Amino acid sequence: MSAHSDKACDLFAGGYNCAQSVFAAFCDVTEMDKETALRLSSSFGGGMGRMREVCGTCSAMFMIAGLLYGTGENFTFDEKSEHYKRIQELANQFKEEHGTIVCRELLKGLKVTSEPTPEQRTEKYYKVRPCIKFVRTAAEIIDKYIEEHPINK
Repeated sequence: MSAHSDKACDLFAGGYNCAQSVFAAFCDVTEMDKETALRLSSSFGGGMGRMREVCGTCSAMFMIAGLLYGTGENFTFDEKSEHYKRIQELANQFKEEHGTIVCRELLKGLKVTSEPTPEQRTEKYYKVRPCIKFVRTAAEIIDKYIEEHPINK
């Protein structure tokens, strides 16, 4: 376990969505202020605005990877290809652990909807929802990736 995964889980337990929890836990690495990080990632919770598409924890991993390793204004075809390869590698690691990166599939068997109104964070919510383990997994995956691939600034 890492300090980032613990921080991400604490943020989730504090009411932030899955994407916000992972993304904001890495502010020390991305050098983004917490408020901006929370705002930027706020749209990705619940599989992108509760549409139950790509898990918000994965979206957060991909955004962190983009900030640290992604292409900017000037890039080569090879650099773009390498970055997409990186994202697929991160996604595959998450899939190995949980079988999918799709929110609705991760929550299969639970009574969840795509209604835009989020569920109240209650003790029952946290007991039933497996999301905190997805938060932990995503934070651990991107943390390990960063450790193995130092950022060249």
